[in-house]
Amino acid sequence: MSVVAPEPLSSNALRRILDDLQAERAAPVPFPPGPNDFNLERTFRFVRDPLPILLPLYREHGPIFSVRVFHGRVVFMLGPAANHFITVSHADRFHWRTGSMGDLIPLLGDGLLTIDGAYHRRARRIMLPAFHRERIAAAHDTMVEETMRALERWRAGEVLDVYHWARRLTLRIAMRALFGLDPDERGTGAQAAIEFERALAFYGTDFAVRVMRGPRTPWRRMQVARKALDRIVYAQIERRRRDPDPERPDVLSMLVAATDEDGSRLTDREVRDQAMTLLFAGHDTSTSTISFMLYELARHPATLAKLLDEQDSVLRNRAPTAAELMGGEALPQLEMALDETLRLYPPAWVGPRRAVATFEFGGHQVPAGAYVNYSSWASHRLPDVWPEPEAFVPERFTPEAKAKLPKGAYLPFGGGSRTCIGMRFGQLEIRTVVTLLLQRFRLELVPGRTLTVRQMPTLSPREPLLMTVRERGVPAGLAG
Repeated sequence: MSVVAPEPLSSNALRRILDDLQAERAAPVPFPPGPNDFNLERTFRFVRDPLPILLPLYREHGPIFSVRVFHGRVVFMLGPAANHFITVSHADRFHWRTGSMGDLIPLLGDGLLTIDGAYHRRARRIMLPAFHRERIAAAHDTMVEETMRALERWRAGEVLDVYHWARRLTLRIAMRALFGLDPDERGTGAQAAIEFERALAFYGTDFAVRVMRGPRTPWRRMQVARKALDRIVYAQIERRRRDPDPERPDVLSMLVAATDEDGSRLTDREVRDQAMTLLFAGHDTSTSTISFMLYELARHPATLAKLLDEQDSVLRNRAPTAAELMGGEALPQLEMALDETLRLYPPAWVGPRRAVATFEFGGHQVPAGAYVNYSSWASHRLPDVWPEPEAFVPERFTPEAKAKLPKGAYLPFGGGSRTCIGMRFGQLEIRTVVTLLLQRFRLELVPGRTLTVRQMPTLSPREPLLMTVRERGVPAGLAG
């Protein structure tokens, strides 16, 4: 039985604003309580840092409230029960495509982040074999090779932007593991990386700028970069159709060859859209998590010392294997530090949805058509769930402590049937990069600089994350 592709959405931002205002006026029931006035100051504050708005509203109204941001009214649902309601127990009451995720369609197309229903289930079913444990482990050698290469350029005493360094590294890994492209190959791998970064820059601009169309706008620059990137990606797809090679380990080759239960395959456009979505989701999120984890370890020397002692004991200055990094049991200090980093800085900080029909939660009705968001970033900082929520405490994630967490309390990768398909790949990449780096170097924060966070399109440092490189030295007992 064929599955019909979703209808295209208009990319006219002004048309969407008018549609949103009309839908709000036609709401069949009142919105949950919360500030409803048009307030430019609140909008600008929300864009800069939403937590000082969301957390007080949670304290005032509880786990469900609404707030007008930009032009429209948005419902937020925070806390374990709310997160579980949206992502697991009542996930079928929400759509992704017609919510804010639809903003990504001009670049990503109809990938896993922008489709719903049977079309999403079919795509995910076809793609899952590419992310089986064995397939992910096969990418480990690429991760090690690229990380070691990137670290060869480091010199003790130099000051570098860790986020920029990690971003370049993860893009190289993605080009090789996802697309099978050599990032040093002029005209193909290197150009694909450049065009992707140019296109993605559109989503880092302010909302008022993103609605602009016409020559010399960010929108036009994104469209030009997308077309250039598409030429490269479609050429790679055609090459794999023409000359299939089951030994090629990259994800793009697997998507081209993959079949559904009825023998149907993804079309060229579907392969392109899914590959672009994986590149977007994996590259940005891994970059941010590596950066924030190194930042917190530099701020917490006692935690870093435990992690280094564990490395010396288990690895004895050799590269970790994929098996050691994928289970969590071999390097528990590393695992707890990663979990706590993802609690404080979940890359996909918000889960935007749109209500399919009117529903009730927490004693309040939510009208059909309303934008409904959960926010892992805000939920992970609720003091009634996480004592001292701003503190970096990896011991929150001992096996015993994790077992006691309420359902929905911790969801850095989403939940339910739409948990991030590339979660294992991203976690293996982060563990690999951080482990290899800390075996050779330690990083010191540049005095006088504080971290501020931006949240478009994923959480990242707002300013350069400058850190000083120091040699770690050979661990005790390994010299000679």
